[in-house]
Amino acid sequence: MNLRKWFFLFWSTMAVGGIVTMIVGSIMQWTDSSFGFMGLQAAGFNALMMLLVGLLFGAFSQMGFFAYLTLNYIALSVIRKSYLWNALQAYTTLFVLGGLGYILYSNRELLNNWLFWSLPLGIALASWLVAYFKAKQTNNHAFIPTVFLLIVVTILESWPSLTGEESNPSAIVFMIIPMFVCNAYQIMWLHRLVGKRTTDPAVNAKPVV
Repeated sequence: MNLRKWFFLFWSTMAVGGIVTMIVGSIMQWTDSSFGFMGLQAAGFNALMMLLVGLLFGAFSQMGFFAYLTLNYIALSVIRKSYLWNALQAYTTLFVLGGLGYILYSNRELLNNWLFWSLPLGIALASWLVAYFKAKQTNNHAFIPTVFLLIVVTILESWPSLTGEESNPSAIVFMIIPMFVCNAYQIMWLHRLVGKRTTDPAVNAKPVV
């Protein structure tokens, strides 16, 4: 990963975040006239603001992505057994999914009676699909780390929308979908940028001896 490749990943991820956020926000605005900064009367202004917010989502997503790569390298350096690290990631992923469902269920009066199960299930299915293609393009060891990134890191990045005072289904969807897409975009591009098909530093990092 040289500076040119990192520069490409940085700006392209921000662009993906901006475009996805604007599309998701526009759809939500069309289906819910109360969603948006100034209602449907200022659709152009709302689209511009959503684009700018999406650029921030993309930058924030990349911070989380590189934080995970750093954590992955440190964990493999300490544990030295990739299967143990993968087992720990799998357990953490299940725990975080359950915790997400519990948080949403606890706030079901303010949210609704279906989000607490539909959101964790949707994230899990989408993560499995992305991880499946990631494993096909690299190796089977990439499956669990990809699922961990797409579930755990995405939920942590979207935490303000899940627990904030203004938390509502629209705010959660508006933030979590762009974050998920940005993380999926980065993990699917990583092995292409490093130029290795069967060895991915996100899933098979080796400690320096």
